[in-house]
Amino acid sequence: MNPKLNFASRAFDIDADMMTFAKALSSSYLPISAASVSANIHETIREPASKVGAFAHGYTYSGHPVCAAVALKTLQIYERDQLFIHAGQLGCYFQQRLNELIKFECVGEIRGMGLIAGLEIVSDKANKTACAELAANIAARCLENGLILRQVYGNTLALCPPLIINKSQADEIVDKLTLSIEQTLIHR
Repeated sequence: MNPKLNFASRAFDIDADMMTFAKALSSSYLPISAASVSANIHETIREPASKVGAFAHGYTYSGHPVCAAVALKTLQIYERDQLFIHAGQLGCYFQQRLNELIKFECVGEIRGMGLIAGLEIVSDKANKTACAELAANIAARCLENGLILRQVYGNTLALCPPLIINKSQADEIVDKLTLSIEQTLIHR
């Protein structure tokens, strides 16, 4: 995994003109966000702004020094611990393990990359008929089995473990998800 793949846009070779950042900037410890723009956009803004004195924008609490310090330390930890490399390597393993779940008739599709995944829950695999009720039942069973995940878009179960997850924890997630699907299908 290329350590420069700290953004999905880079993984897909997208050269973004604008990007916004938030939660991961401080590991969600404190509220902070940022935005970046390409040199072309920056120059387009800078030139006319210089004629009026400044490109004045911001909010009362923007640039708070404590939040900025936490963000800086978080970014240093990401680099020090090579978390993007770790996430890329473990993400491949995580996706392989998740793909084992396609054996279930109720799993219509498994989408994902790295440590982000979505399992589409269906009532009819051939027609990919969405089944939000079954997804909700599986999500509830996961919670009973100690696995927290999100049900999004009605029939999709979303997984997004932390970057520091290890192989045995990835196995635990997939094992608990497998058990929860099996238990849900038995009690249908």
